[in-house]
Amino acid sequence: MEFDSLILAAATADLDDEPAARPHADAVEFRMDLATDPLAALDAYDGDLPIIATNRDPAEGGEAEGSERERLDVLETASGYDAVEAIDVEVSSLRGSPGSTVAATARDRGVAVVASVHDFEGTPSESRLDDLLATAAELGDVGKAAVTATDRNDALTVLSATHAATARGDRVATMAMGEAGRHTRAVAPLYGSKIGYAPVDPAEATAPGQYDLATLSTLIERLGGR
Repeated sequence: MEFDSLILAAATADLDDEPAARPHADAVEFRMDLATDPLAALDAYDGDLPIIATNRDPAEGGEAEGSERERLDVLETASGYDAVEAIDVEVSSLRGSPGSTVAATARDRGVAVVASVHDFEGTPSESRLDDLLATAAELGDVGKAAVTATDRNDALTVLSATHAATARGDRVATMAMGEAGRHTRAVAPLYGSKIGYAPVDPAEATAPGQYDLATLSTLIERLGGR
């Protein structure tokens, strides 16, 4: 997974959603932390879409159980599956071991690394967000920042930081969670964001403010984002 252009990912905890995602998505983000038996699901997977495997840290909005080492071990195992073409690892984990080791193993297997940071409280200042994206892009093949917008100024901050990061040559994925930032999910690709996330079924959203997959795909195409 090169991320040279926008990857629209169907975010789900159930890989059985993959057939319904195919008409609109380029990949599946498999939320392993929300699945009952994620490795068994990967064993059984025979879909066409490549997988971005995520085992989200509870400190960043996930529900992964066990220790940090156990959580990352599951993600490392996932990177060994042929269908898994990228893994998502939190920047906080990549700054030390074992996160950096998991990322190195994934890359040795030809699997890309999405280095992510999440803020469910608000949106950092533009300079702070710029620094976060620069760090994430340095640690991963794509640097992802998902923040929470409370007004349009926050949404503008996200779009401006996305544009600046792209202009300096960083591959980033950005979005502002929450209703005030919902439109950034459709607009951010115009400013260079490389990954969009949406559930097949809007009732199964994995983050606040997500559009359903068909709607997001249509919006991005009409805006010229892909």
